[in-house]
Amino acid sequence: MSTQTESATASTVTDSESWKPGVVGGLAGGLAFGALMSLMTPMVLQMAIPALYGIEGPAGAIGWIIHMSHGAVLGLVFAAIAGVALESDASIGKTVATGTVYGIAVWVIFAVLVMPIWLSAVGFAGAPPLPNIGVESLVGHTVYGIVLGAVYATMRE
Repeated sequence: MSTQTESATASTVTDSESWKPGVVGGLAGGLAFGALMSLMTPMVLQMAIPALYGIEGPAGAIGWIIHMSHGAVLGLVFAAIAGVALESDASIGKTVATGTVYGIAVWVIFAVLVMPIWLSAVGFAGAPPLPNIGVESLVGHTVYGIVLGAVYATMRE
């Protein structure tokens, strides 16, 4: 007599369309963050972000394009992480919380650590100190994560 054992495993999002909510969410989050940045720290968009790629400013439109590109790529990374870390039926609240944590992690890695090193490496005179801890940047990245998580969750439903 044979017995069959079934094990329960967590369901994860792995379909080939899971990247779209990440990109759209990243663009929406980038737009919200960029609007805040335009009000609170416009020189970051006009000077610092273009300088990362060797573009001398002021270059506001180019700064926006680069910023939105970063938002889309980071949204794609979020989709990959969420596809593994979140169950396919995760609540909007859980997905927004995950997006919020992700936005803060992006802030720590890129704004606090990578950006000052990168700007110094390219010789940008206005390079921030290392670590670059700015409340405005933390708020902006947190808003990015909240919007990213909300759009991602809404599009996944």
